[in-house]
Amino acid sequence: MKYHRLNELSDLLLSAWQQEPELNLLAFLHKQALEAGFCGPLSELSDDILIYHLKMRGSDSKAEIPGLKKDYEADFKTALLRARGVIKTEE
Repeated sequence: MKYHRLNELSDLLLSAWQQEPELNLLAFLHKQALEAGFCGPLSELSDDILIYHLKMRGSDSKAEIPGLKKDYEADFKTALLRARGVIKTEE
């Protein structure tokens, strides 16, 4: 895991866990996993699931996921042409 992801995850966990200090760490992680829809064992819970769940926690269910807006295309034809390189992306 890269250091920036580790720092991001620890910051997100700290702020969320402070809202529920009565839970121990594993109970808190289990609760977050269930809220995110993860049903497997905690040992298979990825940091990506935790990061995105903690970022999106409390937001509208139709809200955009952070980091995906840059790839969003409202029109399928435009998305297809951009993916094939016919339309160049502006950077």
